[in-house]
Amino acid sequence: MRVAVTGATGVIGRSVVPALVAAGHDVVGLARTPEKARLLEELGAEASRTGLADHDGLVAMFEGADVVCNFATHVPVGLAAVRPGAWRTNDRLRTEGVRRVVAAAGAARVRRVVQESVSFLYADQGDDWVTESSPLAITRATEPVSVGESHAEGFANGVRSSVVLRLGTIIGDDPMTRFQLRSLRHGHAIGLGSPEGWAHVVHTDDLGPAVLAALQAPGGVYNVGADPVRRVDLVAGFSAAAGRESIDFMGPLVRRLGGARLEPLGRSLRVSSEQLTAATGWTPYRSTFGAGWFEPLQASGTLR
Repeated sequence: MRVAVTGATGVIGRSVVPALVAAGHDVVGLARTPEKARLLEELGAEASRTGLADHDGLVAMFEGADVVCNFATHVPVGLAAVRPGAWRTNDRLRTEGVRRVVAAAGAARVRRVVQESVSFLYADQGDDWVTESSPLAITRATEPVSVGESHAEGFANGVRSSVVLRLGTIIGDDPMTRFQLRSLRHGHAIGLGSPEGWAHVVHTDDLGPAVLAALQAPGGVYNVGADPVRRVDLVAGFSAAAGRESIDFMGPLVRRLGGARLEPLGRSLRVSSEQLTAATGWTPYRSTFGAGWFEPLQASGTLR
């Protein structure tokens, strides 16, 4: 297939583009700068110098594509996430950005859109299993993600389809994982929610295969992640990787500073990804959280 990718040089895109190329697909990625264009070319993809605000540029980029994959996000990392207005750009990408991508895909006569989403849209379910039909909890923090999903789902009609991938929290070779490990080394807590609650996580190595599966999956919404992990075990794994023995969770003061943005990240979500497996045969390579999840960072020297 010919696959057009927005957000091609971000965390998700840098995992997905090589997987698409390796599978034999013809990939074109959006690149706003010469540096990002060179990165895409090094990954084996064609670069298109345009932007999400350029409708005609997007249409030209999408012409001839069988699928458009939208992974455009701008998630603030670390203390930047609690500053006023820190999430404004990301919220616009998940609302207006998705709307623009979908509109351009329709104008270019693309038949399928794959849209990235997040599993913390679901309401806290305690120890109950979470499936694609479980209730959502839409707040000020999660509403932009929900709006983006609606735009993607609205793309589908009798001849077009959309696939929404609700990803778990990404762990692996990414800025957030590196920030959390640095925080632990400096004695700062990273745990959110109840220690006995469940976390839904996905490794960067499994993003590419999940998107490959989405190219052929029946249209709809799919959860994407590894087996659920107790939050206390998740924090313990991070602490061990950072060389610390303590397992600490954030206190009420930090949670108040984080406000509405932190609340969804602490929900207990025992998420099942069986629907994607049943539809496509996809299974995560890193199916159980453990020390091996930090191997990419060990290889790059981040954990030394």
